[in-house]
Amino acid sequence: MAGCPDGKQETEEGPVKRFYSYMYGGTSTLLPTFVVFPIYKTVFRQQIHNTPVHQAMKELYREGPRKLYRGVVPPLLMRTVNGTLLFGLQDTLLHLLSSQKVTSAAALPALAGFGAGLVEAALLTPLERIQNVLQNSQNDRKLPTMKSVLDKLKELRLHSGYYRAFAPIAVRNAAGSALYFGLKGPMRDAVKDEGLSPMLSSFVSGTITSMVVSLTLYPVSVLVANMQAQVETDAKGVVASWRKICQTRQQSVILLYRGGSMVIVRCITWGLITVIYDWQQKRWG
Repeated sequence: MAGCPDGKQETEEGPVKRFYSYMYGGTSTLLPTFVVFPIYKTVFRQQIHNTPVHQAMKELYREGPRKLYRGVVPPLLMRTVNGTLLFGLQDTLLHLLSSQKVTSAAALPALAGFGAGLVEAALLTPLERIQNVLQNSQNDRKLPTMKSVLDKLKELRLHSGYYRAFAPIAVRNAAGSALYFGLKGPMRDAVKDEGLSPMLSSFVSGTITSMVVSLTLYPVSVLVANMQAQVETDAKGVVASWRKICQTRQQSVILLYRGGSMVIVRCITWGLITVIYDWQQKRWG
């Protein structure tokens, strides 16, 4: 009889804890995303224009501070929703999979992350599409405002409009989420055993894990950026777009990874997000 109240309390607290994971995921992404947006934009310019980092930075400097944050609203919305869905759904799926015992406990975080990444891709591809169109300076004259971008995308079919490049985005997000959630826990425990504080351990694990994910999947991100940056009625498919990228990069892996050095800096964002999320979980449960 004494165990019944505890069991009831655990059942009632379950949905609340699931809700907190969604809330913590969303709030963890706001500040880091805004701070590093210029880095995101620099990497994007390198991806679509195949330019060195100093040239991309010069372009942004010439455009001035007013245009530096052009296109920041979609990534802010996207990253907030991204964090909400990614951490919340992963936690929810992890809870469901744990009760079903579908695989080993060690593989569950990665499996739950894979499912969360797929859902995230289905919901957020339109926002990423808008962001990439806005960030492409070649669209400034013909599509100067977000409203003009939205109106143009409405004219196109779903697969060439809002859901352009959905297949590679789904692959990137699902694989990336699986790697992130599968690696960050063991990585955090490993660095914590070396005597680092919990917050520093979270930062190191988030940064290193994000670096592994970003560099592994960077070619897919290049493909997505190039497919989504232009608004065309006769847009090429995934295979044709990849062949064009390989041609413009002269079949060079080094040129394909142009912008990769800035991605390493961008990974600090995920280190901060991991710290903020883990801190909120520890402080408020």
